[in-house]
Amino acid sequence: MKKLFFASVAMVCLGLTAFFDKTVDMAVKRVVTIDSLGACQGISYQNGRIFLYGDREIGMIREFKLTGDSLTYVNKEYKLTRDGQDVINHPTGIAYNATGPTFIGNSIRLNKEGTKWKAVIYCIDWKGLLKTGTLDGNLINTIDDDACIQGTRPEYVKYNNKWYVATADYGDHGNEVRLYDPEALKKAAKTSEKGVLYKKFNCTAWVQNLHWIPSKNILVLIQNQKEGRMWRFTYIDLKRSVEAGSQQVIREINIDGKEDELEGFSLLGDNNKGIAVSSSRKNNITFTNTSW
Repeated sequence: MKKLFFASVAMVCLGLTAFFDKTVDMAVKRVVTIDSLGACQGISYQNGRIFLYGDREIGMIREFKLTGDSLTYVNKEYKLTRDGQDVINHPTGIAYNATGPTFIGNSIRLNKEGTKWKAVIYCIDWKGLLKTGTLDGNLINTIDDDACIQGTRPEYVKYNNKWYVATADYGDHGNEVRLYDPEALKKAAKTSEKGVLYKKFNCTAWVQNLHWIPSKNILVLIQNQKEGRMWRFTYIDLKRSVEAGSQQVIREINIDGKEDELEGFSLLGDNNKGIAVSSSRKNNITFTNTSW
């Protein structure tokens, strides 16, 4: 009887996986070029406002709006500087949820070979940054993300009805997704402090960014198929992943014909239309459609 029960459970699990495999898909709709971003590092969609961030001669953010099927620059640029000095030179994620503190990640290269990195998370007065255009007076705290393995890419997620700041590693081994308590993180000097890390689970390599889909309770790992090249989107069940201690994959999607470095992705509020960004100077903005 026990064998029959476990076999039945296995069949149900396999059936659930097959169901998701058939109903989650992505398609590229069109590709455009947005200039003046340097190497674009990501996108943050906030209730109709679209922010693209990059590492031009300084770390910076530009604001856009969706006009039809096109992005229109609204002539607003935000410099990630203080006293004229570059602070967040390589922005790698914006964790914003309109209610909690806002965090921006920074991955700092420590050697020219790119084998050593320092990861830093900045707590930002987001409204102040959008008002004044710089970090002057708007940098609340600087946190050493020493709990990370390689790099940081903060994104708000919700687990058991509570908000956490998720982040992930970029390297090729030992990668994790970690959930930090946002209020503890806001006050911390480093992420290894007691009370900051809530949960973590193992994930696959080359995660460039994260995207949370609240209506689906799905976390998307925005990845490269190999270091710095080729596009991969891994849709995971966050709750099951936290409880299992390793990523529980709903669907892994590789986008054919995309050979450059995928950096970020966001749906545009309706769970279908999305924008993916790459670090290329041309053809760096890709409009997508996700079907469920």
